[in-house]
Amino acid sequence: MTSKILAPALKSLKALYKGPLATSIAMTVILGILVLALLADYVAPYSYSEINLWRRLEPPTPDHLLGTDHLGRDILSRLIHGTRPLLYVVVVAVLIAASTGTLIGLLSGYFGGAVDLIVSRIIDALMSFPAILIALAVVTVLGPGLEKVVIAIGIAEATTFARLSRGLILVEKEQLYVLSARAVGASSFRVIFRHVLPNIAGPLLVQSTFAASSAILWEAALSFLGLGAQPPTPSWGLMLYEAKDYMTLAPHAMISPGLAIFITVLSFNIVGEALRDLMDPRFKRIVK
Repeated sequence: MTSKILAPALKSLKALYKGPLATSIAMTVILGILVLALLADYVAPYSYSEINLWRRLEPPTPDHLLGTDHLGRDILSRLIHGTRPLLYVVVVAVLIAASTGTLIGLLSGYFGGAVDLIVSRIIDALMSFPAILIALAVVTVLGPGLEKVVIAIGIAEATTFARLSRGLILVEKEQLYVLSARAVGASSFRVIFRHVLPNIAGPLLVQSTFAASSAILWEAALSFLGLGAQPPTPSWGLMLYEAKDYMTLAPHAMISPGLAIFITVLSFNIVGEALRDLMDPRFKRIVK
């Protein structure tokens, strides 16, 4: 079953590199972030927590290519090490959202009835609030910290996956292959996870890329408010928070993490749009 789900995803990712230049660049940016996260200890020129008050708030120099922050720490090194909490948030939060939301949506849509009605109303109620408000409420209850932020983002994004998977299975469960599987005695569990899930993996993969970009923004926002990563964790959102008091004196301290967040979010959105066009038969603009 796993191979049936992953095979189309891997094929689509390979096809993206044959598409427009913007998509290839976005894919390269995401791959570069992954490589930096894995090799941060070897690539970063300095330790992300190394303090040098004699060189605080220095502009970019040959020794510090992106300058230093209010404690004299190398901004480039902190950006590189910041890819680790970034990927942690993206991977874990999206996994929580996708697994929880998809499971709820599949079971609700397949079995229908009163449970489906109740679940649908709960999803509608939650989606009437901005995701950031839900994340703020969860973090307020759980307390600050990167792990709490991951849980909050996962819960906030799960509603989107639940609605998407529910809508997809409502269509798929009336298809001939599902009716045939049920006719030969296949259990509901087998029908849902063996037959239906591989056929709706494409839209779920697309939604995962958009959820990843949202997770980056929510983590940055919550860290900026002091509810996310705590010092000295090199979170990009926390770097923005720490640099806000020196915005006029040392604008480079805010520009670097701000640009990093912008480029990363844009890259995930470009890849998501490309995947949607690739997998939707109505939009064949990428691979001919």
